[in-house]
Amino acid sequence: MSDLNKLTLSEARDGLRKGDFTSVEVTETCLSAIAASGALNAFVHNTPDIAMEQAKAADARIASGDAPAMCGLPIGIKDLFATKGVDTQAGSRILEGFKPEYESTITTKLFDAGAVMLGKLNMDEFAMGSSNETSVYGNAVNPWKVDDRALTPGGSSGGSAAAVAADLCLAATGTDTGGSIRQPAAFTGIVGIKPTYGRCSRWGVVAFASSLDQAGPMTKTTRDAAIMLEAMCGHDAKDSTSADLAVPNFEAMLTGDIKGKKIGIPKEYRMDGMPEEIAKLWDEGADMLRAAGAEVVEISLPHTKYALPAYYVIAPAEASSNLARYDGVRYGHRAKLAAGDGIDDMYEKTRAEGFGHEVQRRVMVGTYVLSAGFYDAYYNRARKVRTLIKKDFEDVFAQGIDAILTPATPSAAFGLGEMSDSDPIQMYLNDVFTVTVNLAGLPGVSVPAGLSAKGLPLGLQLIGRPWEEGDLLNIAHSLETAAGFVSKPEKWW
Repeated sequence: MSDLNKLTLSEARDGLRKGDFTSVEVTETCLSAIAASGALNAFVHNTPDIAMEQAKAADARIASGDAPAMCGLPIGIKDLFATKGVDTQAGSRILEGFKPEYESTITTKLFDAGAVMLGKLNMDEFAMGSSNETSVYGNAVNPWKVDDRALTPGGSSGGSAAAVAADLCLAATGTDTGGSIRQPAAFTGIVGIKPTYGRCSRWGVVAFASSLDQAGPMTKTTRDAAIMLEAMCGHDAKDSTSADLAVPNFEAMLTGDIKGKKIGIPKEYRMDGMPEEIAKLWDEGADMLRAAGAEVVEISLPHTKYALPAYYVIAPAEASSNLARYDGVRYGHRAKLAAGDGIDDMYEKTRAEGFGHEVQRRVMVGTYVLSAGFYDAYYNRARKVRTLIKKDFEDVFAQGIDAILTPATPSAAFGLGEMSDSDPIQMYLNDVFTVTVNLAGLPGVSVPAGLSAKGLPLGLQLIGRPWEEGDLLNIAHSLETAAGFVSKPEKWW
């Protein structure tokens, strides 16, 4: 029973229902794995008491024949989700000591479905980062290693990715504003799906960029992603952007049959300087889908080259507005004031101490592009580019394309400290294949598909039609089956 933490969600679900083991046993195994994983720094707020209480309740539900989809399955929760009575810091000093009096809609749905919360997971501060190095808790570490070098698990959902890849939990929640589920999933050899914007409620999720943020599952397999996504989805009257649509049985749609599906390969994604192993894996992925019966065709998304600059205008603009609420007045960190300091001094000192450098940089950029004289030149222009990017996808889907295949990341995981803080653009380029999906509000999934020359996981991304997560996951399931990726990191932590 010591390896129960290595089970997938579907394996654990089926085993629990057959009585092969209990939720308490699975949960205890995960808690032991977490306790021995300090070097990964994936979990930042452990909740063993809550986990055991929920596991016992889940076992009682299973015994009574009332076992919903996630019943008894231990998962980790990204520190961006409000959890009632449990620290929720969004990886930032400015929210230290904040314990919400409410539960996010996503975690409420997961707990209603019987999920067990092991604790809160590390992340880039306010989800701003691609390497988990902006976290107030210190960086999470990728369980995969090369030449004894510590690698990033990706960001912002780096703790979630590291925890799932290292079998500390069976699955985890993530959020994706410009690739923050898909990039860390690719870096750690797991599956991560960003649903269509509006598919999952944003209520109770600390906001970064409200028109781009979307929650999703990070799991060991596409089947697990289907199971968890169904539990997370659904209309929420508390979120004005939540779609009032029925939630399909995503798992039932995993037939593996993709005969006749039309897969697009965007020529604009073949960028100068793309590493040969990324281009090779992309070609191999297309061959796998072709062999499974899909038709693979070249497509054009002509405004792709404008996506990254547009994203890095829109996202900071929305962040500067959203983060204005953190002022030290009602909750979180408050700076110590000197005699004679007034309210403006309190705001200034609190925000200077509470926000890290990357958050400060993005708030300043966002404030600048929204300021008088620059609003039209930057923010409005970026919004128009976003509309053009969205239309590119609409035009392609109107031609009968069912999904689009691209690399998930421009490289395998890089070393911690490798990307220079003095050149943030170097880090921002990590989002080059993922930001278009958020700008267009589409679903996208990263699937582990191979290993780099140094033995690190590489992912492929599939982008789907809006609201067609079931179809997208089925194509991803076919790709996953063909790739046969079963590699796991060797335990060193």
